[in-house]
Amino acid sequence: MLLRRSPGMGVFISRSSYWQPAILELMSKRTILLLFGGESAEHEVSIRSAANVYEALNKDSYDITLCYIDRSGRWWLARDVEEVENPMVALTPVLGLRAFIDGHGQQITPDLILPMLHGPNGEDGSVQGLAQLLHIPIVGCGITGSAVCMDKDVAKRLLRQAGIGVVESVTYRAGDGKLAYKSVRNKLGDTVFVKPANMGSSVGVSKVTNEAEFDKALEVALQHDRKVLIEQAIVGRELECSVLGNAHPEASVVGEVVPQDEFYSYDAKYAADTQTETTTHADLPKAVEDRIRAIAVQAYRALECRGLARVDFFLAEKGDIYVNEVNTLPGFTDISMYPQLWEASGLKYSELLDRLVDLALE
Repeated sequence: MLLRRSPGMGVFISRSSYWQPAILELMSKRTILLLFGGESAEHEVSIRSAANVYEALNKDSYDITLCYIDRSGRWWLARDVEEVENPMVALTPVLGLRAFIDGHGQQITPDLILPMLHGPNGEDGSVQGLAQLLHIPIVGCGITGSAVCMDKDVAKRLLRQAGIGVVESVTYRAGDGKLAYKSVRNKLGDTVFVKPANMGSSVGVSKVTNEAEFDKALEVALQHDRKVLIEQAIVGRELECSVLGNAHPEASVVGEVVPQDEFYSYDAKYAADTQTETTTHADLPKAVEDRIRAIAVQAYRALECRGLARVDFFLAEKGDIYVNEVNTLPGFTDISMYPQLWEASGLKYSELLDRLVDLALE
């Protein structure tokens, strides 16, 4: 049975399978330039995401060119996703040609770019801007949505303006002078989270309960960004919802993350021995789940997203719903929630990738 759309919400209210697999052109394969690696602290996660994506892409439908971006920002043609210590040939974009030139002078003209790049210089609008200058479609959000969602401070402001609940916070910028823990505590409470405004995967995030921890947390966060967000701690549940689409976005089922550590840290997400538990079917009353799906689509629209995004929520003990952040290029590793939530909604991994390609070309 196909899922049904709730009037005016752009979300689905059944968990049955939907979306017939995309009908791909039979005349020729599409050429995809798969970007991975990158300069951010999420370099390794990017490689893991790209390896999964490469494995799942239908090789009968796509010719895939691999492009590894090293930690210095140089672009290389690669033969393999996971073994890139010795890149083969440099790759250079050529504006006006809708193409790239390799180190041997050969022209590469992809039909679209598929970025598996997490963090700054990947999902912040920079690569999206390059794609626009090259006139090559790119999977995922455009310049505006990518840049806005990457900056958690700016995203919060826009979400508030749209009437969407967000966690109370204080913004600190390098050069602002000393920020006293006492003033933060008076506004946000004893326990706060300190995080770089422009970073993902919980890189540089600290939980703080006293002045000594606060000063150290600011130092750590400022190593990753010149702007820091200090947020009130919410006692409750961490929920996630995947969104897919351009003009008419759809929301997946709602999943839940139950970290065994004090919070959902980088190690809690990616360490081999992580004890974090996740489920693609959060135990929620139907009305609450429908509300979260609706807010996910509302936030997606408010932040000018397209293609895909994962919307992360806090559900407080008293029932208040807060958007934590919107991730425009969520992980695609074997443990990542974005593809798992769509799988639970009836859309297989390979079909999800087909759908993302179609949305980029739309």
